[in-house]
Amino acid sequence: MFNADSSLTAFLNTLTPKFYVALTGTSSLISGLILIFEWWYFRKYGTSFIEQVSVSHLRPLLGAVDNNLPSVNFTASNGEAESNRQNVSECKVWRNPLNLFRGAEYSRYTWVTGREPLTYYDMNLSAQDHQTFFTCDTDHVRPADAVMQKAWRERHAQARMKAAYQALELNNECATAYVLLAEEETTTILEAEKLFKQALKAGELCYRRSQQLQHHGPQQEAQHRRDTNVLVYIKRRLAMCARKLGRIREAVKLMRDLMKEFPLLSMLNIHENLLEALLELQAYADVQVVLAKYDDISLPKSATICYTAALLKARAVSDKFSPEAASRRGLSTAEMNAVEAIHRAVEFNPHVPKYLLEMKSLILPPEHILKRGDSEAIAYAFFHLQHWKRVEGALNLLHCTWEGTFRMIPYPLEKGHLFYPYPSCTETADRELLPSFHEVSVYPKKELPFFILFTAGLCSFTAMLALLTHQFPELMGVFAKAFFSTLFAPFNFVMEKIESVLPSSFWHLLTRI
Repeated sequence: MFNADSSLTAFLNTLTPKFYVALTGTSSLISGLILIFEWWYFRKYGTSFIEQVSVSHLRPLLGAVDNNLPSVNFTASNGEAESNRQNVSECKVWRNPLNLFRGAEYSRYTWVTGREPLTYYDMNLSAQDHQTFFTCDTDHVRPADAVMQKAWRERHAQARMKAAYQALELNNECATAYVLLAEEETTTILEAEKLFKQALKAGELCYRRSQQLQHHGPQQEAQHRRDTNVLVYIKRRLAMCARKLGRIREAVKLMRDLMKEFPLLSMLNIHENLLEALLELQAYADVQVVLAKYDDISLPKSATICYTAALLKARAVSDKFSPEAASRRGLSTAEMNAVEAIHRAVEFNPHVPKYLLEMKSLILPPEHILKRGDSEAIAYAFFHLQHWKRVEGALNLLHCTWEGTFRMIPYPLEKGHLFYPYPSCTETADRELLPSFHEVSVYPKKELPFFILFTAGLCSFTAMLALLTHQFPELMGVFAKAFFSTLFAPFNFVMEKIESVLPSSFWHLLTRI
């Protein structure tokens, strides 16, 4: 043992300062590469790679049980089951009620900036929507509809538009062909409106024809359902064209007639289009009537519903609101109602205030949104920021009160305050829906994982050692030898004690064995 100790000491004495420079430099390089990879993985996926691997692969080998796995509990209450169902529905992707026109708006943005505002995932969802709403099983009987059935599956816009013209050659009353051209080929809203009016004539004719035959069998019923979807879509887009061209009252009338004619299609959220148009008219009493109907506990909420309700209550007090005066005398009943409405809206979607207060830059909203997510916040703020600016003091009241919401929500977010707990799936879905040049808003803000902090500290420490060893080789060599001597001192002490207790022949016999 003494020979081993002396050989270790001799080995340490033979090490040159260059060895220590190479050792610390290599350690710093490796830890720096690990740090860069960990940071990239965290930015992309929101978790630590080392932590994920250890949890996924090492914990099962060690026999640990993952507490995050759902366990079977047959005694769960109805409330817990309802909460689980609500979380699933809140992670569902919805069609954006105010989605823009691809040709007249999204494409123009691409021409000017060179950026694609829509992701492939978002456009693929739209293609699935079009196939669901604009096609049926009997399309193969009609040549024009058969062509359009293939057109909705085409990946490239030029191929879709070419197919639409082929369908019109076969049947100049093919409503879905006019719809596709109005959405994707036109470069202005006026041009889109002209094509939608042509589509309306063809759509109404098909609707009346299939309405008379809908009870003759399941195929006729499916065709009538398809014609109803096409007609509702066309009328809604015509209303949106009127809104964008400044004919607000005409747009409001079209939306109200549409909601009255097809009351069962509430899942299309036409009332959100109506709310935005009424706010533009500053018809706040009519807005309150619509909210009274749709801001119901049994109906799914949205940022438009919650923040519009908050805007109306803020409007009653915001022009005279002063945080200094409120802190001295306390909040009045009306101010308390406005603050509670803001807190309710922020709890539903905590991403919206940063866009309304212009703390984050807006982008074009996607064609699909995730409720309570960043995509919904962008879609709401894009159309409603002007309405908040129009109400004097509303943004000031929002600025003074919105952060108070987070003091009321339990943390960690295993429980909500007024709504169900905030879903954990929003960040992943929003990254799929929003373009890569947009920085996705994340709630709650994730702390840096331990391994990123550890590798950052290790990289900095070894880099400092490498620099000091390069600058002061002799001094650092002395420090290194002293460090290793101190490190092995307890081991040497234990071995000396063992040598003194055991007979000298014991080690000789042990080596022979």
